[in-house]
Amino acid sequence: MVIDFHTHTFPDRIAERALASLSKASRTFPFTDGTNDGLLASMKTSGIDLSVILPIATNPGQVEKINGSAAGINSLFPGKLISVGCMHPMYEDWYDELSRIRDLGLKGIKIHPVYQGVDIDDPLFIRILKRCAELDLFVITHAGKDIGFPGVDHCSVTMIRHAIEETGPFRFILAHMGGWKEWEDVPSLADTGVWLDTAFSTDHIIPADKEEWEQDELAMLDQDTFMHLVKIFTPEKILFGTDSPWSDQKASLDWIRKLPLAENEREMILHENAENILGIH
Repeated sequence: MVIDFHTHTFPDRIAERALASLSKASRTFPFTDGTNDGLLASMKTSGIDLSVILPIATNPGQVEKINGSAAGINSLFPGKLISVGCMHPMYEDWYDELSRIRDLGLKGIKIHPVYQGVDIDDPLFIRILKRCAELDLFVITHAGKDIGFPGVDHCSVTMIRHAIEETGPFRFILAHMGGWKEWEDVPSLADTGVWLDTAFSTDHIIPADKEEWEQDELAMLDQDTFMHLVKIFTPEKILFGTDSPWSDQKASLDWIRKLPLAENEREMILHENAENILGIH
């Protein structure tokens, strides 16, 4: 069993346009066509059994529609695709909408402080985190810098710790191994109880055009640094994720399979931890 805890899809009518825009900003290229069917095809060739879709509301007006669509995905693709909900920090009806997310059967929400232009430890986010804790919804956030927004940082390790201190205990997942391109600071969060996902954090970036990049910009986590983080946080706190369509699912899975992990540790990372968070067995 393999669960990819970090993927993205778009409605068929906008997928091509969305990928073109995001690809231009990130100077990378997608590995699927960005649709649900494209993700399913990638899963089949990669040996991935279940993918978790993480929708992002880039403006408050998208929230309700995205959450309704997320519930629809879960009805259409049972056992293959599971979508979480979304929330925007400036959405006015956030309190009731989080209740609706729970009532729709969605297990958690995705937030993206960089895309949404608000620091993770801002009161606008803290109120959402506290409400999710009350409703037993997990929260997965983009963490660290973002490839499409050079120099912008709304979710640093320091901000994350402050948000946790303000919120209290809740199920909090940090994408990109805790802080994209800020991995040297991530070990300081080992005492907070957070989970880390592996999405778009291992090996190196595959650029759309190598001439647009400096060689050192392409580096991400090598095996030794990755294993150091696994040791610090423990395998029970690591979730396999790819960030598909922005990483190749098969290559990402092969990279994890080659790590010097005990078999029980590998199973935790590839599916058992995800099953526990999602409540599926």
